Parts: sequence; structure tokens; C-alpha cells
Amino acid sequence: MLISLGWLTALVAGVFAVHIGQKLCFPYFWKDFFHLTKVVRRGVQMEMYKLTSKVFTVLDKFVQQAAQTPNKTFIIYEGIGYTYRDIDERSNKVAQVFEKLGTVKKGDTVALLMNNEPDFVCVWFGLNKLGCSVAFLNTNIKCRSLLHCFSCCGAKILVVGKDLLDTLEEILPSLQEDGIQVWAVKPESSQPGVHTLLDKLEHAPALPVPADRRAATSLKTPTLYIFTSGTTGLPKAAVITHLQSLKGAAGFWAYGGTSEDVVYIPLPLYHSAASLIGIGGTIELGATCVLKKKFSASQFWVDCKKYDVTIFQYIGELCRYLCNQPQVEGEKEHKVHMGVGNGLRQDVWREFHRRFGEIRMCELYGSTEGNLCFMNHVGKIGSVGRSNFFYKLIFKYELVKYDMVKDEPLLNEQGFCQSVKKGETGLLLSKVNASAPFFGYAGSKQLTEKKLMRDVFAKGDLYVNTGDLMMQDREDFIYFRDRVGDTFRWKGENVATTEVAEILGLVDFIQEVNVYGVEVPGSEGRAGMAAIIIRPSCEFDGKKLFDHVVRHLPGYARPLFIRIQEFMETTGTLKHQKFRLVESGFDPSAISDPLYFLDGGEQRYVPLDDGLYGNIVSGLLKL
Repeated sequence: MLISLGWLTALVAGVFAVHIGQKLCFPYFWKDFFHLTKVVRRGVQMEMYKLTSKVFTVLDKFVQQAAQTPNKTFIIYEGIGYTYRDIDERSNKVAQVFEKLGTVKKGDTVALLMNNEPDFVCVWFGLNKLGCSVAFLNTNIKCRSLLHCFSCCGAKILVVGKDLLDTLEEILPSLQEDGIQVWAVKPESSQPGVHTLLDKLEHAPALPVPADRRAATSLKTPTLYIFTSGTTGLPKAAVITHLQSLKGAAGFWAYGGTSEDVVYIPLPLYHSAASLIGIGGTIELGATCVLKKKFSASQFWVDCKKYDVTIFQYIGELCRYLCNQPQVEGEKEHKVHMGVGNGLRQDVWREFHRRFGEIRMCELYGSTEGNLCFMNHVGKIGSVGRSNFFYKLIFKYELVKYDMVKDEPLLNEQGFCQSVKKGETGLLLSKVNASAPFFGYAGSKQLTEKKLMRDVFAKGDLYVNTGDLMMQDREDFIYFRDRVGDTFRWKGENVATTEVAEILGLVDFIQEVNVYGVEVPGSEGRAGMAAIIIRPSCEFDGKKLFDHVVRHLPGYARPLFIRIQEFMETTGTLKHQKFRLVESGFDPSAISDPLYFLDGGEQRYVPLDDGLYGNIVSGLLKL
């Protein structure tokens, strides 16, 4: 008996010691294990699709959900609930209208220009049911850019929302000359040559189109085209295949979402985050989503409490806008337990937790057209994802040394790239292979080729150049540092705009900040400049800001110029625009906004007037 008790004690002590050792040496082991298990399960599913040549698409999953839970609410929009059956039957009607007219056939591409509303999803799914690919057009693009989009994706039909038809007035003749049919989601239209959809939906049967029309035999078959918004050039049509669509739909599931969740989607559906992850993820779970026509910071928590939201999507500056709202009682009284998105800065992350509770923020990294994704399943503040030995066996990527002066990767004597050490910043490259293909952009082999790098570490290898500077620390957490084009050099040093913006964001009177580099005549590189918005009831304090940047930033990273704005220009996905700010420079005679200059002698930021500007550009004042 004593011997048995001794063995039992030793066993318990051994298990306890192993547990303590695991906690100390491998603190994230179990979280990594369970997350990787889900990744592998999804990967095996994809491989089975390849072997059987029969793909169970996101649309197939939707049709299945509509059959199994027809009365479950799928979308809540402006207070009205639409069940899975409602959306399924209305999308059938859309398919029947175009099927009867014979205007489209399997393999065609149809362009969609609509704001967020249930009919966006109905038209999307209805066209997919006919085997068509759908091109989501950014509702902010106009005229020449819009015409360019058609030449990219080859669409011959445009479906436009009722509230956007007037925006086409200028280019409508050009569209019709090019043989592009325009369909308005309206019951009637006074515009000549514009077809109407709603009146035809009233009389169309809700019968399903035969499943073989939408059947996909390959994961590589395009199902969508999503236009990426460049800051300078024309939009590029990223090819979205069933492979990418299925991966995006697994996002909420990978983070532990269930059918009981209510997902809040305030992002535009033309963006991959809202469509692939938001709508696709809701379908994967069999959950409910609250779809907003447009994000409203003042309405956000009202909606979350009203609809018992449990998961919300964010991107860019959305969480900062929520933190900038006036503080009210009961801010932590809600059911939200998870946020999924990207672009959340550390300072905002902490403030968000302080204001609204310990909501699990699930950062992820990945571009619309990319072949690599990182997921921060641990919740480490500031990190966009996590890697480990096993993850890297599945997803091949490298961080390589980058020459900021020449704006290109730093090569060794043999002409190959060089990997950085852990803790160092490098350019993220993702290997292209059978399990991680790169589909590029529609209508331009040149643009696709421009994203690729060949002979990176050996002759014949192929990688995607993400254009992102990243860092992997010793615990294998991944951190976003900057876009290659956003980082600039000053005084022979690299300045990462993201890092400088985070430091400036700590100043109490600064509500929002956008950091960029501007050219100064007679100086090499670009001098730092920050556009800021002052918090309500606060004033700009040049002395306090000076002391803060001197205390927290090295000399080369301190913004020399400050521009105070009333509002910050952003993209449709709430990312800061830098291009126009960079172009306008720091000339007070050309800029109506208040400008300030970092004056080392005065030890404060002083107003930048024409005289001071003249001294700077003439070289009388040395920077």
C-alpha cells in the first residue's frame, strides 16, 4: 500500500513538474496546438477537394444552411431580420431573372456597384448560382477608374444600387458604347438604356437553379474579383478563387466562433474583410450578422447592445474612432467577447480594453490577393500573428534584409536574399507553391509579375513580395512595422511611420495622427511630418509635444513639421491616406491648415510662417 502511494505521489509530482516546465518554457504550447489542429483540419479538407475534383464552396455551405435552418436569421439590416430562407429565395429570383433573359452564362463576370444592404448579398449569390464570377466595385471610385475596372475583369454587365445610379451619369454613355448592360436595383428608371431589376424580381419564381450551374471542380476557379485601392495608381482586380474564399470563411471558426454568435459587420462589402471573412464566416458558423450600411462610431455600442452582438469586425482606425467617442456610463455592459480584424495599434488596443472591457482582439494579417495569413490567436497586444516551427513547415515565408536607400532587398555576394535574425525588421516574402498559389490580378500579367520575386534563395524559387516590413520576436510573435513605401529615410536612418504614430498618439491632446515624409530642398531623404487632429476641448501645446518627442524618439525620427487638420482623409476601409499629404508638403502659403515646426532653440513646436519656410527651403536654417 505504501509502495502504491509512493508511486502515485511520484506520478503526480512528475505531472506537476512537466506542467510547470511547459508553462515556463513553452507558455503558448496548448494554444498553438489547438490552433494548428484547426489549420491542419482545414488544409486536409482542401486537399480532399483537390483529390475528388468536387469543391464544397461557400455558396454550397449557404444553400445547406438555408435547407437545415431556414428560419434562422441570417442578416439584420436597419432593424429588419432576413432569414437564411429569405436570402436564398431572393437570390434564386435574381438568378431566374438573368437566366430567363439569357444575358449571362457560366464563366461570365458581372460587376456589382452597391452599398451595404441585403440585396448586395442576394445579387452576389444569385449570380454565383448561375456560375458567374462577381466583381465588387469600390463605391468611392469614379469615372476613369471605374471604366478601367471593366477592362480589368472583362465584365459586360453592371448591377448598380439604386442610390449609386446617379454617380454613373458622366460615364453611362461610355459604358453603353462599350456594350456594357447597366442594371439598376430599382423598380423603374428614367435613365435611357438602363434596365431595372426590382420590378422583374416581383414576378420571378423563387425556384432554385440546378446545382450543376454553380458546381466547381477546382479550388483555383475564380469566384470574385475584389479591387485593391492603391494610393496612386488605378485599382487592381485581385483574383479571388474558391480556395481564398474558403480560407476567409474559416476565420471566425478558427478563433472559436459558434452558431450562437451574432457578428457585427460595419465594413463595406466590396472589401474582402466584410465579404470573405464577415459574410463567409457567418455562413460557415451558421450564425447571424448585423449588416450596417456604413460605420457609425456613435451608433456602434447602441447596435451591439440592441442586437446582442458577440463578435465585431474592425479595420484600420475603427477602434480608435470608438475610443474617441465621449465616455458614458455602462460602456462595459455588453455581450461582445471578440473583435476580428487588422490594423489595431498598441495604444488603441490598451485604451479599447480600458474603456470597453477585456474583449478578445483577434488580429490577423493578410492581403486580399496574398497567399499567406498570420493569426494572433494568443491575443498578444501589438502582434498581428504568431508562428512556430510547425506553422512554418506548412506556410513558407521569410523576412529578408531590405536596403531602404535603394528601395530593394539587400543581396549577398551570390546575388540571393538574406534572412534577418529574430528581433530584426525585414521584408516579408511568401513562397509560391502548390499549397500556397498566387493568383495575382485580372487583366494584367505585368502587375501580377511585379508582385513576384524569382531566384530569391536559390535558382528557380518563387516568392510573393508583400511589400510589408515585419519583425518576428524571440517568442515567434509577428509584428507589422510599415509598408515599404511608407517608411522613409532621414539623416541616414530609416523612419517607420507606424512606430512614430504610436508614440505621438500617447500625447493627451492628440486624437488622431498620420505620419509621413516630405521632401526638403537641399536635404537628402525626407523629413518627418505628422498630420494630427486635436481632441475636443483641448488645444495644441507645442512645448508638451516637443518634450514628448525628445523623450521618446531619436533625433532622426522626430517629426519636424506638424499639420493640424479638422478631419483625416481615409480610404473606404478606414486606412489613412498619405499620398495627398506628401504631395502638398509643408508650404504655409499653399496649405490652409495650421502648420508648426520643431524649433530646437525654442525647445517647442513654433508656428510655421512664410518667413520661417523661406529660411528652411533656402538652407539658411539647417535641419
